[in-house]
Amino acid sequence: MATTATAQTKWWSGGKSPFNIEYGKLMMWYFLMSDAFTFGAFLISYGSIRFSQNFWPDPNVVFNAFPGAGHANLPLAFVSVMTFILIISSVTMVLAVHAGHNGNKKEVVKWLAWTIVGGFAFLGCQAWEWHHLITGEHATLIDGQIQMVGQTTRVNPWGALVHGPELTAALQNSTQHTLATLVSEHSTAYTHDQLMGMPKQQLLGLINEAEVHVREKGPVAFGGYFYGITGFHGFHVFSGVIINIVMLAMAQNDVFEKRGHYLMIEKAGLYWHFVDLVWVFVFLCFYLI
Repeated sequence: MATTATAQTKWWSGGKSPFNIEYGKLMMWYFLMSDAFTFGAFLISYGSIRFSQNFWPDPNVVFNAFPGAGHANLPLAFVSVMTFILIISSVTMVLAVHAGHNGNKKEVVKWLAWTIVGGFAFLGCQAWEWHHLITGEHATLIDGQIQMVGQTTRVNPWGALVHGPELTAALQNSTQHTLATLVSEHSTAYTHDQLMGMPKQQLLGLINEAEVHVREKGPVAFGGYFYGITGFHGFHVFSGVIINIVMLAMAQNDVFEKRGHYLMIEKAGLYWHFVDLVWVFVFLCFYLI
């Protein structure tokens, strides 16, 4: 009996559902597998460069800013908020898929809307992080001179801390404007104009009180990989938001009700969960190691 049943089973008949999987869902899995290979190649490349260097930026120093908190030292606090937002959006996507299985249009619309809000919130957080890293003022030692690195330069200001005679000499040789900017970036007790009118020795004393950190130039590869990989992931999040907006419009216009199923919501959910899963590895590689 078992032999006969096996012989009569047609695992591939060229029909609509080989292996009893809906065609569109199978193609989505193929796409996600190929996309996983792409992200994997990027992260393996990053890891090979990361561990071949004698020095690499400390994520606790690079990612220690927080909106509205100035230069408060809050390592990884903001990226933790970003991660939490993305995880919550994954939960709302699960609820949307579950509502679709039950044919509940109202719940599908509600949870898809919240997923879209979460996606936009994550992208907004990433935009702020990039803006701060690119345009924020960073005191960096370049060729023996302290420069305020920001939007006018492409130098990665995430090198090792400068200590001792080298830093002292650089501070003594710095211009009044550089010293005033250093203090104003780390202290709210004085305005920049007030600092510009102070004697240089007084400014140097204020710099010591403010515990200003000056760093060497960091490896260019860090910035290239960070912006490249997180930007590629951000593009996937943006694509997922657009897909979810389309799904939301279709649900509101009763497209799925007329079809008699919400299978498209499940396919969109597969993509969104993949984006969340990839972020776990990006978070691990850039923010924790």
